[in-house]
Amino acid sequence: MAVLKGLKPEKVFAYFEKLCSVPHGSGNTKIISDLCVSFAEEMGLKYRQEPCNNVVIWKPASPGCESAEPIILQGHIDMVCAKTDDCTKDMTREGLDLMTDGEWVWADKTSLGGDNCIAVAMILAILSDDTLVHPPIEAVFTVDEEVGMDGAFALDCSDLRGKKLLNLDSELEGVFTVSCAGGMRSDCLLPAELTDAAGTEGFGITVAGLQGGHSGADIHLGRGSANRLMGRVLAAALEKFPGLRLAAISGGQFDNVICSRCDAVAALPTGSGAAFTAFIREFDAGLKNEYAVTDPGVTLTCAAAEAAKAVPAERTATLVQALAAMPQGVEAMDTDFPGLVQTSLNMGVVKLDGDGLHITFSIRSSIASRKLMLAQRVRAVAALAGGTVAERGVYPGWQYKRESKFRDTLLAAYKDLTGKDGVVEATHGGLECGLLMEKIPGLDAVSMGPELHDVHSVRERLNVPSTERTYELVCELLRRSC
Repeated sequence: MAVLKGLKPEKVFAYFEKLCSVPHGSGNTKIISDLCVSFAEEMGLKYRQEPCNNVVIWKPASPGCESAEPIILQGHIDMVCAKTDDCTKDMTREGLDLMTDGEWVWADKTSLGGDNCIAVAMILAILSDDTLVHPPIEAVFTVDEEVGMDGAFALDCSDLRGKKLLNLDSELEGVFTVSCAGGMRSDCLLPAELTDAAGTEGFGITVAGLQGGHSGADIHLGRGSANRLMGRVLAAALEKFPGLRLAAISGGQFDNVICSRCDAVAALPTGSGAAFTAFIREFDAGLKNEYAVTDPGVTLTCAAAEAAKAVPAERTATLVQALAAMPQGVEAMDTDFPGLVQTSLNMGVVKLDGDGLHITFSIRSSIASRKLMLAQRVRAVAALAGGTVAERGVYPGWQYKRESKFRDTLLAAYKDLTGKDGVVEATHGGLECGLLMEKIPGLDAVSMGPELHDVHSVRERLNVPSTERTYELVCELLRRSC
C-alpha cells in the first residue's frame, strides 16, 4: 500500500511517492528522467529529453486560453543524498523509505529530496489534470542542480516561448523569492605523498554530531563545519605534538552542504597516546561549550587506528596550516536586504588522496566582485601551500526586477487565497532562475514552494498542509494568467 495514500493533493503525493521510489541523486538521474518521459508519453504530451537527462514537456492551453502567453513551470529532478551513519541503503540503486504522520513527510534515515521533487510532482499533477484552466505550459525539469546547476547550463531554450517563469525550488510558504546570489565552485589540490610511518602510532580522530545544513539557506545560523573544526584540531595538535603526520582525512560529500562529520588519522611519535587522548578530551569540552546552542550534539573523539603511511611531518604542517587558514562561513551581510547573507563560502569536502589534500568550496555572493574576491583568497592560501585551484560551475546571480506584472498577479492570488500579504525577498541560495534569464531574454521570474525544513540533511521534512495550499496557489496563478 502506498505510504502517502490519502494525503492531499492526492495526485501530487502519488507522483511524489513514485518519484521517490527510484534513485535520483545528482549525477544519477537517468531513471527519474525516463520516468518523466514515460509520463509524457502516457499523457500524449509533446516532450524532449536531452542527453544530460533534462526533460521538457509541453501542454497546450485549456479551451479558451489559447491566446494567453505561455508559462514555464520549472524544478530540478536531482537530490542531495544524505543518510545516517547506521543506514545501509545504497542510494545510488534504491529509492527512499517514506514516512508520514499526516502533518509531515520524511524519509527513514535519509534525506527526503523534497528539494526539489515536490516541484516535479506538482508539475506532473498539473500536466495530468484536464479540468484545470491554464495557459500553454512549458514544463522544464533540469538535472544536477545540487552540484553546480549543470542541467540549467546545458538546457536548450531555443524552443521555449514562455517569458514568465515559476520556479518551484523555494522552501518557505508565503515567501516569494525575486533575487538570488551567484556562485561558483573552487577545487583545491595541495600536493602531498604518503611515506612510511615507522616509529609512530596512529590515532583516529572524529568530529561528529553537528547539524550541517544547506550552505545557502543555513550558513548564517552559526552551525559548525566539521571540516573547519578538524582543521582547528589538527593545527592545535601540531603545536602540542611536534612531528605529527597526517595519514588520512575525509569530510563531507557535497560542496553545498555544511559538513556534519569529518574523520582523520594522525600518526604521532610512539608513546604519545595518553597525552594525545587528554588533549582531545580537553578540546572536546571546548567545542561543546562553543556550540552548545547551534550544535549541542557535537563530539570530538579519538581512538587507536592504523597508520602505516602518512604525509611527512614538514608537509603535514603546511597542509594543516592551510586547512586552518582557509575561509569558511559568512563573509559579509547584504546592505539592501537586512538579515540576508551577501557573501559566503562553504568548505564542503575535504579528502586526502594519493596525490594530495583535496578541498572543495562553494562560494556565493549577490555581488560578482565579492564572489571573485573570495575566490582569490582561496587561491592565495592554496598558492602559499604550493597548491593549485580549479574553478567551475560559475553561475550568475538574479537581479531584482522592480516592476513585474507576473509577480503582482502571484501576490494578489496569494492574498485572495490566504488573506495574508506575501513576503518578497532575495535569497543567498543559488537558483536556476539567473541562468534561465540569461538564456531567455526578457524572462520574468518568481520562485516559491511549500514548507520544507532541514533540506540536504537526514532531518529533511515536507509539510503536508503547506503542500496543498501551495499547489492551490499555483493552479490559481495559472487560471489568472489566461
